[in-house]
Amino acid sequence: MTTTLRPEGPETPTIAGGRTRRWRILANGRPVGALRTTSARHGNQLWGEISELEVFEGRGRGRGTFGALAAEEVLRSWGCTRVDVNVPERAPIARGLAATLGYTERMRNLGKSLATAPALPAGVTVRPIGAAEFPAWLDRAAEGYVASLMDSGLSEEQARAKSRLDHRNVLQQGAGSPGAALRRLYGADGAPEPLGSLWVELNLRELPDGTPLAWVMVVEVSPAHRGRGHGRTLMLLAERECLAAGVRELGLNVFSGNEVAVRLYDSLGYRVVNRCYGKPL
Repeated sequence: MTTTLRPEGPETPTIAGGRTRRWRILANGRPVGALRTTSARHGNQLWGEISELEVFEGRGRGRGTFGALAAEEVLRSWGCTRVDVNVPERAPIARGLAATLGYTERMRNLGKSLATAPALPAGVTVRPIGAAEFPAWLDRAAEGYVASLMDSGLSEEQARAKSRLDHRNVLQQGAGSPGAALRRLYGADGAPEPLGSLWVELNLRELPDGTPLAWVMVVEVSPAHRGRGHGRTLMLLAERECLAAGVRELGLNVFSGNEVAVRLYDSLGYRVVNRCYGKPL
């Protein structure tokens, strides 16, 4: 039996400076599955993604493995230097396939449905991040993001390019960017040094059914104040900001190696929705 990968349609450009194409997995010329390959430019490098991988006939015959390996070859031919794949938590077989093919878990997408606004601890004060303090805050947030990306397996060049792209695409109007809730947390002692900061995007995404989904972009506790529960307070603040904006679904990414954050989000009731795996090509 001959298994092949053939285009389902033409290539189309992406807003990230790459291209995308959907493919059919064929067995003796008969469609048995499908997938999509996508590339995105991060600085001087191209980054690939395999998505929509599905085998709908003859599962357990290695067709998923063939599809993934063939997709990697496509991405190599496009000049990609690494590849990511997002696997739903409800798909343990796909997670096993990713591990078999040498992918390592980089990140988890978490989600929570919100009902009532939680109370914040007594004595804390919340203030918006204003235009004057925005540049310094953004520089520090971007550096923290770069460090986390590198810890998850990216090169420094890839991490810095992705950080610049992500921040530029979302915060196009600085502290006044529509839908961006930028907040700092202060203690009851009146000290000018913030305990931490929060960035929540209130209109960045939607669930497949069209339900609004807010996204936590940054939760940062100042180094001198870590280990005192302020990360939990910032997450409670994120939930309050969502509900105040009429959004009841909140999501976030957590890097898999950040065990402290993983435990925090689990204790707050966040569930794993997807896992992101990656490897160099």
